Amino acid sequence: MADSYTLNSEILSLTSEENPPKNSPPLAGGDGGEGIKGEGRGPGKSKYFWLVLLFLFPLSTIYTPHSFCLPAEDVQLVTDAQYFQIAKKMIQEAKHSIQVMMFEMGYYDRNPNTPPNLLIRELINAKKRGVNVEVLLEVREGEDRTAKRNRHTGKILSDGGVEVIYDSLLKTTHAKCMVADGKLTLLGSTNWTYYALTNNHEVSVLIRSKEVAKAFVDYFNQVKATASKDGKSQAPISK
Repeated sequence: MADSYTLNSEILSLTSEENPPKNSPPLAGGDGGEGIKGEGRGPGKSKYFWLVLLFLFPLSTIYTPHSFCLPAEDVQLVTDAQYFQIAKKMIQEAKHSIQVMMFEMGYYDRNPNTPPNLLIRELINAKKRGVNVEVLLEVREGEDRTAKRNRHTGKILSDGGVEVIYDSLLKTTHAKCMVADGKLTLLGSTNWTYYALTNNHEVSVLIRSKEVAKAFVDYFNQVKATASKDGKSQAPISK
């Protein structure tokens, strides 16, 4: 079928083949520590388990959120460096539309072949071949790292013809999500930054579902209606 989208184990096992920045500092962090304290301390453990269970059960009946289930044809776990290949494939194969909502998106001028740069250029290429591409980025007052990166990246995308929207200064957009052609949704913890796409432990899911994609696009448009093109004014974007 022309619009089918198959992700197999070969695709999921791919990692970025691009060279990382030569002078990147190593990630901070340790090697795991001693594990879970109190493991295997005897019969008292089961008593605490039942106390916790009894405590949580009534809370679950009181604080049930008003939600609904959406059908999905397929859901795949996407971890760590897998994200880059999946996102790249989604953009390259998109035929009609792409919506991206991202907390932080960095373009690294001194290292042009880093994974986030490649994804950003793929968005521009998609726009050039006729795909409707919209990117909604976090922005805030001041010149913190996230705001500076997003404004810089936003300008590059805008110069390439992509529609860029900045969220309201009154809200923080912490989402990391992309939808392609109203049927594929990729969302999780991964920002489009160098470390998120190369070194961090990140977890996302790829969902094939028109219903899930529509729900996200509806939310995207809801946020877009309160956002701005310059990241400064609070006047909503006219439709």
